[in-house]
Amino acid sequence: MKYLTSILTSMSQSRVMQANIRLLVKYLAVLFLLIAAYSTLFHYLMAAEGQEHSWITGLYWTLVVMSTLGFGDITFTSDLGRAFSILVLLSGVVFLLILLPFIFIKFFFAPWMEAEVRNRTPRELPPDTRDHVIITEYDAVTASLIEKLKGYRLNYVVLADDQQRALELYDIGVRVAVGMLDDPETYRRMRVHQAALVVATNTDQVNTNIAFTVREISENVPIITTAESPYSVDILEMAGSSRVLQIHDLLGRSLAGWTIAGDCTSNVIGRYQDLVIVQAPAIGTPLVGKTLLESRLRETYGLSVVGIWERGTFTIPTPDTLIDRTSVLVLAGSQKSVADYDEVYSFYHIYKIAGDPVIIIGGGRIGNAIASRFREREIPFLIVEKTKRKGMDDEHYVFGDAADIDTLHKAWVEKAPAALITTRDDDTNIYLTKYLRSLRQDLQILSRANQDRNVSTLHRAGADFVMSYASLGANAIFNFLRKEDTLLLAEGLNIFHLKTPRSLAGKTLAESRIRPRTGCTVIALEHEGATTTNPGPGSTLATGDEIILIGTYEAERAFLHEFVT
Repeated sequence: MKYLTSILTSMSQSRVMQANIRLLVKYLAVLFLLIAAYSTLFHYLMAAEGQEHSWITGLYWTLVVMSTLGFGDITFTSDLGRAFSILVLLSGVVFLLILLPFIFIKFFFAPWMEAEVRNRTPRELPPDTRDHVIITEYDAVTASLIEKLKGYRLNYVVLADDQQRALELYDIGVRVAVGMLDDPETYRRMRVHQAALVVATNTDQVNTNIAFTVREISENVPIITTAESPYSVDILEMAGSSRVLQIHDLLGRSLAGWTIAGDCTSNVIGRYQDLVIVQAPAIGTPLVGKTLLESRLRETYGLSVVGIWERGTFTIPTPDTLIDRTSVLVLAGSQKSVADYDEVYSFYHIYKIAGDPVIIIGGGRIGNAIASRFREREIPFLIVEKTKRKGMDDEHYVFGDAADIDTLHKAWVEKAPAALITTRDDDTNIYLTKYLRSLRQDLQILSRANQDRNVSTLHRAGADFVMSYASLGANAIFNFLRKEDTLLLAEGLNIFHLKTPRSLAGKTLAESRIRPRTGCTVIALEHEGATTTNPGPGSTLATGDEIILIGTYEAERAFLHEFVT
């Protein structure tokens, strides 16, 4: 009812609608005069034929003839009366069967539909809108970001410069507004000066225009933009972007960090104040074959194993969990604990594995970002690329089709510790993953996913780790919004934190049953500025405390639904 009222109010305030109402009044006046005249003439003509009828009967006959119902219970017998009947009939066809539907559609139904469309796709946000996220493009990255914003009950709006596009987004459940991206008035109507963040994931040129335009309205609102070209970073920063996000480079470095090769000391993948989250492959270490209880990592280094990755599957370990050759440990602790852990294994060179080159399939931006990271870590690598282009040296490249066994032989596929698949096409990535897994069961395979829906398919095809371009970009934007430096651990896994929900205040961790109810693990508690890592079951969750958790996206959503919503 409230929604209908808003539409009617919008219609009544329209100048076009007010003019239409005046035309309707004129139409009804003419129609009323016609009916009155025809009813009067009916009496005179009937009297001339010797028939007497009441005034109500005259009105009844006029309406029956004009509406073409034609019951036939009252008829004229003279030619003049029948000619009058034809005139009334034709007038009725014009006024009731042609003009009336046209007036209804033109003056009422169409404006009502337009008002409904405007209500679904507004051009202005309410004046009290604040702390919202303005998104200038709906794509895979921002779609994933919107899901996170909804989970944390954060307000957002997506801008569309086309009414039809706005309706399409509205129909799939996206909150959308209409406005030109290069018009300062658009951002003024979007209350940009009260917004928490502006997100621009368009082309580099459009993003530059957006940054300049927003800065005309507000110098303070944070703006995060994506950049396809590294040459655009400086330009976007000069245009006013608070942060320029190069998702391709971030994805490449993340995939490189997960690769088991060369110096396999722990790799920092997340921070929260004094808490450090690292990943540490177990391959080549004395940890292989031991249970977590036997590893004594907590007692020796003060590190807690908060999770274990086994070929793309993340599990919450127990003291009896066996550490396998393919296990990758997710450890949480202080910076000093991590340094002590790395120093021991680096000193004895225990983490060194065979120095055979890692295979990188695809020499695009992600492949080059991986290669750059490998150079820093002094890890040998070979890039498999179909066509030789300018700047590609023969030392690190193998030219040919990665689906050709001869090409893979040239890349030393028999000895390579790992292969990274980085093409833009998910179908190709799935095909190559399955092919490589059929060649070698012990090969670590890491793959890029361009669409989130293909992540599970890549795992089923044999990938050990999959990282989604969309999820990584959305996570980086969300962390910037919350002023954090937490990275995406791996596809489907995240660190998140929030104030103690009211439903958990005063309970101990054991009483809260967070892990069995949601699948999340509490890895730290912040109380009055002091952070306690790896809190015990007896730790109390006080009002105002910050809870730091780790879990899959499904576990995160379950926690928010169980304790926050």
